[in-house]
Amino acid sequence: MNILVIGDVVGRPGRKAISTFLSRIIKEYDITFTIANAENAAGGRGLSRKVMEELLNSGIDVLTMGNHVWDNKEIFDFVDDQPRLIRPANYPGYCPGEGYRVFLAGFNMKIAVINASGRIFLPPLDCPFQVVDDIVSEIKDKADAIIIDFHAEATSEKLAFAHYFDGRVTAVLGTHTHIQTADERILPKGTAYITDLGMTGPSDSILGMDKEQVIKKLLTQRPVRLEVAKGPVQLQGVVLNLDKDADKVLNIRRVSYTDKE
Repeated sequence: MNILVIGDVVGRPGRKAISTFLSRIIKEYDITFTIANAENAAGGRGLSRKVMEELLNSGIDVLTMGNHVWDNKEIFDFVDDQPRLIRPANYPGYCPGEGYRVFLAGFNMKIAVINASGRIFLPPLDCPFQVVDDIVSEIKDKADAIIIDFHAEATSEKLAFAHYFDGRVTAVLGTHTHIQTADERILPKGTAYITDLGMTGPSDSILGMDKEQVIKKLLTQRPVRLEVAKGPVQLQGVVLNLDKDADKVLNIRRVSYTDKE
């Protein structure tokens, strides 16, 4: 079984990259199940119903989110109604939506998808280690594979999180920083890991945003409205190759596709 997990989809260019490359990747790698982070998919900030439906209709099975999950207030109208949309599980108290679900894939394989947010340089949500620990204990006998999108800033927090769950989940895959890292590996107890999946969006940009606007903001330290960049697009992520029973990760491979327009 091959599972494709796609890094943060940013705005219209990110959606163009999905429409340009996804079917090709699914065919090339014989993909059974696809997950994508969509917290920046609508104008670079949050998610709308229209954009969500566009992505789900494109061949993506599950959408995860992150710290921008609530930026587009429209999400409150549908987050409880769409089971294929997962938000970070470690928001405190009652929170709309779900932080994890188990999905049926391939020949009756059960794939659990968990979304969690880090706390270093991000809002101080509940402890992701403890929250996900409880979730894994609850679903470990209900899923053949457990995939975690850990949406976090600090590389140390991501790596510590992965080692904490090594051997108990199928994969811990980092999102949020929009830069694909070259440290994909299988940890000592069998969990697949990468610090960041990268970004699906405008390749000639700074983290998906217009370069000149970002540079101006950094130079002046004054408010600048950042907009999603235009131009060539890229799709980045990883392909997880699991054995026939989804009990073991055989390989984790980075993928990065860029058009040359």
